[in-house]
Amino acid sequence: MRFVDRYLAFLLAQASSRISREFHRDAEAAGLSVTEWRVLASLEGSDGESIGVLSQLTLTKQPTLSKVVKRMEADGIVARTRVRSDRRQTVVRITPKGHLLTDALRKRAIDHQDRVLEPFGQAKAEMLISMLRDLLALHPASPPADDEPSL
Repeated sequence: MRFVDRYLAFLLAQASSRISREFHRDAEAAGLSVTEWRVLASLEGSDGESIGVLSQLTLTKQPTLSKVVKRMEADGIVARTRVRSDRRQTVVRITPKGHLLTDALRKRAIDHQDRVLEPFGQAKAEMLISMLRDLLALHPASPPADDEPSL
């Protein structure tokens, strides 16, 4: 057996890449880039996020993300506001237009997730998601490094 066939980081990266690629076709068909979809999905259910947090959530380098957010703001799907306590920091929020754009996509994302997890049954699917959330909590996020590929 190859080393990578039992190596957690490799298996997680491969699973993420393959499963994400299937859904990313839907996002692109809706007129969104993968990064735009990740931004909107990250902002759903949030009161807003800083560019730094969005960079971590979307697996996108901060300079690239800033450009994407600027385009999304021009399209009216997100809004940026300055933080009162620190005028240098901005918070990005999804707009009503952004919510409308992602409504159908979020449903398709959940349907896709259900299809991916269906072979494992409800209990194992819930356990997998719970274990992944626990794993993420044990390994706090950091901005992607320059040489780190975005998945």
